[in-house]
Amino acid sequence: MVTREQPIVGIDVGSSKTCALIGYASEAGNLEIAGFGVGESKGWRKGIIVNLDAAVLAIKKAVEVAEGAAGVAVDSAYIGVGGPHIRGVNAQGATLVANRARGVTQEDIRQAVRAAQGVALPPDRELLHVLPQEFSLDSQDGIRDPLGMVGTRLEANVHLITASTSAWQNVVNAVNKAGIEIPEGGTVFEALASAEASLSTDERELGVAMVDLGAGSTDLIVYSHRTVRYTASIPIGGDHFTNDIAVGLCTPIPEAEKMKRAWGQRDPSQSEPGALEVQSVGERPARVVSYAKLNEIIEPRALELLELIGAELRRSGYLDQLGAGMVLTGGGARLGGFARLAELTLCLPVRVARPLGLEKTRVDLADPAYCTLVGLVAYGKRMRLLRDSRNKGLVGKLWGALRGPMA
Repeated sequence: MVTREQPIVGIDVGSSKTCALIGYASEAGNLEIAGFGVGESKGWRKGIIVNLDAAVLAIKKAVEVAEGAAGVAVDSAYIGVGGPHIRGVNAQGATLVANRARGVTQEDIRQAVRAAQGVALPPDRELLHVLPQEFSLDSQDGIRDPLGMVGTRLEANVHLITASTSAWQNVVNAVNKAGIEIPEGGTVFEALASAEASLSTDERELGVAMVDLGAGSTDLIVYSHRTVRYTASIPIGGDHFTNDIAVGLCTPIPEAEKMKRAWGQRDPSQSEPGALEVQSVGERPARVVSYAKLNEIIEPRALELLELIGAELRRSGYLDQLGAGMVLTGGGARLGGFARLAELTLCLPVRVARPLGLEKTRVDLADPAYCTLVGLVAYGKRMRLLRDSRNKGLVGKLWGALRGPMA
């Protein structure tokens, strides 16, 4: 009897909803979804916990629903971290190759990367990710994998992603109080997780900006030549659109959220004139509002966000090198007309992403809002494969080769 491997679990704790996803790696290498759960997010604001007990309850609710659907108990999960407190920086480090005659070894590579991540971080910053970009060996630049090459001095270029220590620690505490452990390296920048689920290899190679439009903030990650070159977070998200509608139309927040989604169901530049009934605050009667009026409220906020995204792309130095354009993920990506407006404003091809690599499942996750969630499980699957590869060692790899691709 074959025992099924341990499930891989991702928890996306956001300002609008908390989701949990339980999956397994299928024989084809895709993700097989076993359980999915959602809990109303309370205690969060702009990606930061403001009420720990409320956040814990939301996590418990989402996990319990997912556990019930999958029929398994969850004790460990990968967690998404995002928001304006995220920072990204490029760094360099170097080491002397230990044995020139033998060539560059894995230990030499680790030493170079370790030197690159040795930059002094402020005491209030937590290092989330060290992402190698390329290596230089003596006078040869742009090396992707220097293993086995002959040289004397090995240099590594890496991208470091950091988070506010207090914000990160509060997320960890909330998850732990919900009865869930986080594996080593299990707190993942949300945009990096979204990229895991939504970007193709060709897009990463040609150059692409992935923009994750969350409820409280917008996270940005730029790839070129398959590696991360720039990360940033903008303190504007879908909730800002909702608040603008609520104020502009004098309607309650839940009604404003419905209006935002109604606007998102059609491209305002192509739709025929129409009207929506809007509930008023208090006991005032409902009113009828045109799509044009709704567009007058939403479009200025959309343009403001796109201007900030454009400023970050110019700051990255890669705006003119995005051969694959821009990819939109997150719940805000469902806003009708936003992708077209982004194309016109930034002069880039833009597409709205859906999670990739999913086995056929009863749960409908083909939505940009679930890219981070699916990406967390996909990231966990990749980390498990890397750990297994390191643990097997040479003998294990030889044994795996004898047993074939299923080993």
